[in-house]
Amino acid sequence: MLNNALQHAKTVAISGHVRPDGDCIGSCMGLYLYIKEVYPDTEVDVFLEEVPSYFQMFDVIKDVKHEIQQNKEYDLFVALDCADVSRLGFSEPLFHHAKTTLCVDHHISNPSYAKTNYIIPEASSTSELVYGLIDKDKITKSIAECLYLGISHDTGIFQYSCTSPETMEVAADLMRKEIRASEIIDKTYYEKTYAQNRILGKALLDSKMFLNGKCIVSYVTKEMMDEFQVISSDLEGIVSQLRNTQGVEAAIFLYQIGEQEYKVSLRASNFVDVSKVASAFGGGGHVKAAGVTMCGEIPEIVDKLVEEIGKQL
Repeated sequence: MLNNALQHAKTVAISGHVRPDGDCIGSCMGLYLYIKEVYPDTEVDVFLEEVPSYFQMFDVIKDVKHEIQQNKEYDLFVALDCADVSRLGFSEPLFHHAKTTLCVDHHISNPSYAKTNYIIPEASSTSELVYGLIDKDKITKSIAECLYLGISHDTGIFQYSCTSPETMEVAADLMRKEIRASEIIDKTYYEKTYAQNRILGKALLDSKMFLNGKCIVSYVTKEMMDEFQVISSDLEGIVSQLRNTQGVEAAIFLYQIGEQEYKVSLRASNFVDVSKVASAFGGGGHVKAAGVTMCGEIPEIVDKLVEEIGKQL
């Protein structure tokens, strides 16, 4: 499917979702490097929003474009790890202008918006799907490192329930390329700046329990972000740390992105399907990890989310 599309394209645009995370970056850059390696005569560009600083250990990040050339028509637009066309952000016009489109994703809420779609909700990550679509003997060390980044991040370093035996086999195959496996995990997942640790501590201290200790909630406002001198990408991992609290089945973390507008991250342990919770408010994601943007006062938003979670407990 993928190679067939690439063989008929002289120009290719690649993009992922707004506020790119490890899987989005890993799948996009892995495919970008693969095209450069296997189809050297093809013009290929990657379009992503600003990439968090902790991913700069990958030299290829410098090739990412943050602006588009209006009305440019690509032969092929590949959307990776993006559950809805609107979440392509600034690159969406290129999707609509492209001669043909392909979407590779693992979000269960994806409505198959491209001309050709490869949506596998059971997959650990889009990076694992990209691995399955490319020629294994053409995978270089650089390609392997990008795909390993994506898989490791979206599996919570191989802890989440989406981690299958096949996922581990793919990771093992990528490691055989002599990649910087431990360094990738340490530098991009575990290592935190002092400011990131401080805002994490603040979120934990201010957290509250609901539903008899089965749901934990915390939030960060714009004022708090300014006080602690952090940006939205510095909040990565807070919701997962909340979920790790003993006895908790669901974690809710909100951070402010506008006037009475909040980005909500949801994580589940065992019995809650947070994709259903997010979908109830226009969001989406996976069974154990989902998100949604909501407007209103924080107590009002929290009450709605807790009530929806409570229906499953």
